[in-house]
Amino acid sequence: MITRRTMLGVLGAAAAASALPAGPVPPAAAQGAPRFGRQESVQDALTRLFGARPIKDGSAVIKLDIPLIAENGAVVPVSVEAQSPMTAQNHVTHIYVIADKNRIPVVTHVALAPEAGHAFMGANIRLGETGDVRAIVEQSDGTLLAVKREVKVTVGGCGG
Repeated sequence: MITRRTMLGVLGAAAAASALPAGPVPPAAAQGAPRFGRQESVQDALTRLFGARPIKDGSAVIKLDIPLIAENGAVVPVSVEAQSPMTAQNHVTHIYVIADKNRIPVVTHVALAPEAGHAFMGANIRLGETGDVRAIVEQSDGTLLAVKREVKVTVGGCGG
């Protein structure tokens, strides 16, 4: 005789197994996507993401809104807005937020399409200590624009 508890366990295991992918993820697909959450230096992260492409001053196009003093580094609100027509020919494809002093410098990333209509992102980020926070905007033609602002952290967000 099968108990109700055994039957629920079998059904739960079957449901979990059916949610798994049919086969392994192809290595080419896994390597093609940029990986985030890596402990690396800011320069290594910039090189990994953008290669040798130059990053230009974007202060005329990008608005980085982040407090100058973060009272709690664990929760720091940030928003980035870029002036862009957001047409199929000319639009913002990605917005990156990078914290220079974090062990994991790429703290957030947003991919955009022309259908978004507005190049904007907002999030709460974690800052480990006082340092520069950069917003890097990648345009559809491959141009990279950046702005940065120093943020003073009074209470550490990464265990400090």
